[in-house]
Amino acid sequence: MSMGDLTAIIGFIAMFVLMALRVPIGIAMGLVGVFGFAAMRGMMPALNLLTTSPFRVVTDFNLTLVPFFILMGAFATNSGMSRELFRTGNAWLGSFRGGLALATISACAGFAAICGSSVATAATMTRVALPEMRGAGYHDATSTGVIAAGGTLGILIPPSVVMVVYGYLTETDVGQLFMAGIFPGVLATAMYMGTVLVAHGKRLPPGKRFDLREAFASLRDVWAVVLLFIAVIGVIYLGIATPTEAAAVGAFATMLIGIMRGRLNTRSILDSLVEALRTSVVLYTVLIGAMLFGYFLAITQSPQKLTALLVGLDLGAYGTLGLILAFFFIAGALMDEMAMIVLMVPIVFPVIVHLGFDPIWFGVILVTSCQLGMITPPVGINMFVINSIAKDVKLTTIFRGVGPFIAADILRLVILVIFPAIALWLPMTMR
Repeated sequence: MSMGDLTAIIGFIAMFVLMALRVPIGIAMGLVGVFGFAAMRGMMPALNLLTTSPFRVVTDFNLTLVPFFILMGAFATNSGMSRELFRTGNAWLGSFRGGLALATISACAGFAAICGSSVATAATMTRVALPEMRGAGYHDATSTGVIAAGGTLGILIPPSVVMVVYGYLTETDVGQLFMAGIFPGVLATAMYMGTVLVAHGKRLPPGKRFDLREAFASLRDVWAVVLLFIAVIGVIYLGIATPTEAAAVGAFATMLIGIMRGRLNTRSILDSLVEALRTSVVLYTVLIGAMLFGYFLAITQSPQKLTALLVGLDLGAYGTLGLILAFFFIAGALMDEMAMIVLMVPIVFPVIVHLGFDPIWFGVILVTSCQLGMITPPVGINMFVINSIAKDVKLTTIFRGVGPFIAADILRLVILVIFPAIALWLPMTMR
């Protein structure tokens, strides 16, 4: 075993120990990156990285869309758009058995199209939908399972902050990643709805009487969401604007719509700005740590050696992919999605490229794996988000509720692997 291999192993062990001690992932990766690099090349070169890397990340133009999308989601949340989406979903789907659950999933999908965050989607829909489902007689396990699974759509349906980070780490076109997430997002929404009906069936409360006039009237409330989605994703697809320009327009338009409709005042605007700033700082800290850790990986040649190891197993391209996805499943159950992305992508992406898989397609596969991890015990961050808001619901109850959706996510992952055109067709039609 070479010095580089031993240093890499010690570095990984140290990082997981730090994470187990509740050290933030960005700080843990940064510390291991700097001291690991120092062990290989000396302290002065390592300190030079510490002085230049933060500046490079913060001033990178390709990352400026991240705070814009986060701000857009904050404005949308404080404007009450989630409640309008839920009311519209209930007006159209409420007549079915389990209609409130179906409406919750549709509202999650709609909110994901203007939010970009799974945690924000799950938290918002817990406040909006859980009281309604409880009032209609839904069991807490069913209600929270639906919200936890629906919340994961926030990182798949564009604009997705996780896809932006993946694009940054792999130098993949963010606009194409956004387009690649649309049809898989529709598939996920449909499969979640199907899961509600199949897994719970006649145990669900009956729906209300369908009112066509009420259904069409409800559409007046969601024009803002449709307009914002077209303004952001449409202009990217048509090549009218870059993702960064579209993100800036989306954030400004969301604020403007909120003001015009009387939903945003000076106080709520300031609250949105502070919330977006806090979230952006956390994310940039993670990315700075990822860059420092990446230098450490590069100098130990860990990605290249892992590529050689996996290829040497002679499992074939899809066998190796299956092994990687199995590892992602385990990692997703133990850490949050952003930690998994920044930690694992620099290591496994060279393997994916070597095997000849499309980086855009793999981005969708990776995000789907993250969705699975977000509702898989023991970490499953969406479940903890719901529990932090609905404190009277036990985590074990939420764990029971997400079981059928975990099975649906695994099936969807298999479908996307077998039929990559679901993700790749729309990006190929971009201008």
